[in-house]
Amino acid sequence: MSSREADATTGAARDADLADAGGTTDTVRRPRAAASGTLRLLGNELATLFTRWRTWAMLGALALIPILIGIAIRIAGGSSAGRGPAFLDQITGNGLFVGIAAMTVAIPLFLPLTIGVTAGDAIAGEASHGTLRYLLIAPAGRIRLLVVKYLAAAAFCLAGTLTVVVLGTLVGWLLFPIGPVTLLSGDEIPVGEGLLRFLAVAAYVAVSLLGLSAIGLFLSTLTTVPIGAMAATSILAVVSQIVGAIPQLEALHPWLFTDRWLDFADLLRSPPVWDSFAANALLQGAYVLVFGTLAITRFVTRDVLS
Repeated sequence: MSSREADATTGAARDADLADAGGTTDTVRRPRAAASGTLRLLGNELATLFTRWRTWAMLGALALIPILIGIAIRIAGGSSAGRGPAFLDQITGNGLFVGIAAMTVAIPLFLPLTIGVTAGDAIAGEASHGTLRYLLIAPAGRIRLLVVKYLAAAAFCLAGTLTVVVLGTLVGWLLFPIGPVTLLSGDEIPVGEGLLRFLAVAAYVAVSLLGLSAIGLFLSTLTTVPIGAMAATSILAVVSQIVGAIPQLEALHPWLFTDRWLDFADLLRSPPVWDSFAANALLQGAYVLVFGTLAITRFVTRDVLS
């Protein structure tokens, strides 16, 4: 082989190596760029959500629940045993229970209402304001946008439950004596462990609302009128609880997304029963999967650019 042919062979091999390296680099960069873009879009969505006056108004309304309960019990001097919401009669003996009592009040209506507003507005709100087409041209990608909107709604679920439990604990700390927490099983645990249990309750309720968030997101893809999706989501939460309270429809109860909403009491036993947490997560995951798939199917075929 002549020196010219050898040089040509070497050059071709070097070009091939560079091409392979470039192809490998592009292959690595694409997922990284997509992940970076998703995180940036999520950060913008969270910033938008938590800088809206409406969001803070809803969190403020949730915050009023433990405040009003604490003040009412403080003025009235307690509650008769067995009357009123669960844990209400334990507040005067231990103020840490204000947050848990407030949670039992917030779960049936107030938390679902705020989740309905947040999830129902996710896509319909953008469409009504004329910003949806620009988000998709950006390009955000339809599936990526849906995922980001859902994660923002999930973040609000956690923010809402933490607002009720944390603020309720602080209110109880200020208005009533605090001490070791007496669990439903009759055992006492230190204050620190009790606070961790209450945070676990907040996490449990946040997970409980994930299925409702998926339903709201799907309904939000069906309309350009946000109030319709918001109302429908909230009404479905109420209807599901009504169905769950009818003994004759007991066969349907395990399939309702609200069926395990109040089972967080199992976390207040000794030892804590985590089976309810797992079963609730599985139930909500099924709703997220079904209604997330429906939302994607609807949204990817929807004409939003005309």
